[in-house]
Amino acid sequence: MRPLMLQGHERSVTQIKYNREGDLLFSCSKDQKPNVWWSVNGERLGTYNGHQGAVWCLDVDWTSSKLMTGSGDMTTKLWDVERGEVTASIGSKSAVRTCNFSYSGNQAAYTTDKAMQQNCELFIVDVRNVDSTLSHQDPIMRIPILQSKVTSMLWGPLDESIITGHENGQVTLWDIRIGKEINAVNDHTSVINDMQMNKDGTMFVTASKDTSAKLFDSESLMCLKTYKTERPVNSASISPILDHVVLGGGQDAMEVTMTSSRVGKFDSRFFHLIYEEEFARLKGHFGPINTLAFHPDGKSYASGGEDGFVRVQTFDSSYYEYVLE
Repeated sequence: MRPLMLQGHERSVTQIKYNREGDLLFSCSKDQKPNVWWSVNGERLGTYNGHQGAVWCLDVDWTSSKLMTGSGDMTTKLWDVERGEVTASIGSKSAVRTCNFSYSGNQAAYTTDKAMQQNCELFIVDVRNVDSTLSHQDPIMRIPILQSKVTSMLWGPLDESIITGHENGQVTLWDIRIGKEINAVNDHTSVINDMQMNKDGTMFVTASKDTSAKLFDSESLMCLKTYKTERPVNSASISPILDHVVLGGGQDAMEVTMTSSRVGKFDSRFFHLIYEEEFARLKGHFGPINTLAFHPDGKSYASGGEDGFVRVQTFDSSYYEYVLE
């Protein structure tokens, strides 16, 4: 394994995303400044300056021309990836927790926290022609979420549905053509920290504070597999080329100061997608891993931690030859 250490954040990393080709890696953190890096050599290409609070989420569209970020400063910003300029800033009444472009890139969705006497809400906006007028336009759809607040979100296939993960462990499927909930399951017992689709969008993996990650069918929300650990799972990602899942997590930041990094178990853990068995662990971060993502070619993966570092790990040839007995 050949790790690249990307040091550009002053506080803990909250989310990382590759673009579709995998040549760019985007990261955001609590230090208010999302970054973009070359994924091949770890060179930092630029910083997106403009937020006044912790940036909780980001997403890049499939053309790598638009970047979307959501922050604790109660704004969702859309950026020109190349120039690093804000093209639109959408205000909200509480912190923005999740944001995602749809598969086509024509629409984007974001959710706000339940705070300051505001309900959690899901907003869908048209991002085909982004300019400063977007901040005054009404969203295409606005869905109040009266149950537990949304902590992670995915677009379903064909831009027709959205899947949300909630603070109480519920996974909900929304039909956005009618703006109604069509299915919900309660397989987790605690906060869902992260959800990521597989390559073809038929399944997604959830990562939860209840110390497990689960694989769901993206249409029926049927739980297919469970990957158990003994620590909260903050992020999980599915390999695009092999039947592997990588999990990252660790104790809450508050508890970390009381334990050494050896005891904290801040490893990336690899499980077989089908057999649910752990077959590898990889150390590296000093503190919990907050976010993980496989490279679109499946030959490396990146992780972002509470320590403020982004690490890119390229797999050795032995990784591809490994067969679970």
